[in-house]
Amino acid sequence: MGYKVAVVGATGNVGREILSILEERGFPADEVVALASRRSQGTEVSYGDKTLKVKALDTYDFSDTDICLMSAGGSVAKEWAPKIGAQGCVVIDNSSQWRTDPDVPLIVPEVNADAIVDFKKKNIIANPNCSTAQLVVALKPLHDAATIKRVVVSTYQSVSGAGKDAMDELFSQTRAIFVSDPVEPKKFPKRIAFNLIPQIDVFMDDGSTKEEWKMVVETKKILDPKIKLTATCVRVPVFISHSESVNVEFEKELSAEDARKILREAPGILVVDTREPGGYATPHEAAGEDATYISRLRDDPTVENAINFWCVSDNLRKGAALNAVQIAEVLVNRKLISPRRAAA
Repeated sequence: MGYKVAVVGATGNVGREILSILEERGFPADEVVALASRRSQGTEVSYGDKTLKVKALDTYDFSDTDICLMSAGGSVAKEWAPKIGAQGCVVIDNSSQWRTDPDVPLIVPEVNADAIVDFKKKNIIANPNCSTAQLVVALKPLHDAATIKRVVVSTYQSVSGAGKDAMDELFSQTRAIFVSDPVEPKKFPKRIAFNLIPQIDVFMDDGSTKEEWKMVVETKKILDPKIKLTATCVRVPVFISHSESVNVEFEKELSAEDARKILREAPGILVVDTREPGGYATPHEAAGEDATYISRLRDDPTVENAINFWCVSDNLRKGAALNAVQIAEVLVNRKLISPRRAAA
């Protein structure tokens, strides 16, 4: 017997992507249930060639559900994840709510799958921030080879990371500019069309934004607390896929050529780097793909044992939906959970 899976936030960008990926990857689910708030009740969403009618989260009984893939924001996760976990259903949450909780594992399967065993403390597993997920996939094999001391990363993050309203705003502003209509920022603090915004999430006391802080604390939790990391996160007028410019300093000697060989063999990574016009990955190529793309690998001559590279990944997939489904696959493949209806 297969598993019963609930997807909370099924009408959002990531929720719909989760449903698509569950079907694409042939996840062993006998039943998939789409859940959202009451105002979305009855909405239809696609799951492969099937159509699911969305049910209301607040009236759903999780007592026979095995896995809940949640992508409904921090406030929903704060209220509902403990309730769902208490019913014996494992919650895999995409929000930032549980990422720093010491009793909740923060998992990227290619990086720290072994840490998943700690999920039993609360029956909750956290999915990292989208910009962190692709970064640690790239850093993990390099850290294993030469031990990372410090990372300097600048991100170029697509509007889909801020949700459907943000994507609609980029579209409507772009159209308004072409027809000379007024442009009114709503979702973002400034115009996003044909512009860059060096702010993602709220500002903190030290001048960094919360997105930048997330990258620091999450990388330390997932990979190694000794790694020093500084980030500048920028929103760019791209619909899907986050890009990152990364500088990495190592304790041991590691050349860009060595790094290229290591990354070519690493799980979840595709190296596209031919050092000619167009010989690199862009957000457009990464959209709809599962891989984290690495390009522009080169030595940094200003620092001993340091390299630079460019990193691109679909933030809706590896940054959210795909990673969540991969976590569920780890639970199943390692036999950490069993279908409860079969046991009954």
